[in-house]
Amino acid sequence: MTSSRRKKASRRTSPSLRAVYQRLLRTYGAQHWWPGDSRFEIMVGAVLTQNTAWTNVERAIANLKHARALTPEAIVRAPPRRLAQWLKPSGYFNVKAKRLRNMCQWMVEQGGVGALARRNTHDLRAALIAVHGIGPETADDIALYAFDRPVFVIDAYTRRFFARLGMIKGDEGYETLRHMFEDDLGADAQVFNEYHALIVRHGKDVCRMRPRCDACRFAGICPAASTSQR
Repeated sequence: MTSSRRKKASRRTSPSLRAVYQRLLRTYGAQHWWPGDSRFEIMVGAVLTQNTAWTNVERAIANLKHARALTPEAIVRAPPRRLAQWLKPSGYFNVKAKRLRNMCQWMVEQGGVGALARRNTHDLRAALIAVHGIGPETADDIALYAFDRPVFVIDAYTRRFFARLGMIKGDEGYETLRHMFEDDLGADAQVFNEYHALIVRHGKDVCRMRPRCDACRFAGICPAASTSQR
């Protein structure tokens, strides 16, 4: 095969970001993510889900609800040890108690969820990242899922999946990857919501650290699949 033909073949087998989205959607269906009864509950979940399974987050949130403490004001007032005990199922509970308290104190000072919802996306995201303990990924989880803002969340599942597909190197900066998705897909919060949720589903079920390439709908176009099956 000539060099030009190899390049054409490569282009044919390399999917677009939207094509990947459509295939994920056909495979798994709509994910209806992020679960939560309010914007604030989604914000709490975004903080607690760091380094743990969602089932553990649900147990911690259930503890807060049982204690009638699922409000920013109640969390700020709660004794540190009691708050940590409520969050214990989520793991790293002492650290997460501090982070959650920081966020809630900030929210109270800013005027609550309603006041935050009136901010433009750029200012909201920047303010969230400035809160101690909230990094870009958590801030974008909150902006996208709690406030329906068109920001694409970049996480470890996204890096691993698209690096294996050969669409990224995997070590790009967070903002570089975020802008890549946003520029390609257009500002569509609904698509970003569903796309990220589907990536997480695929990353947990199939494209794991040790991938299940035999069960993957992308195996035919994924360079990493042929390598792992040698």
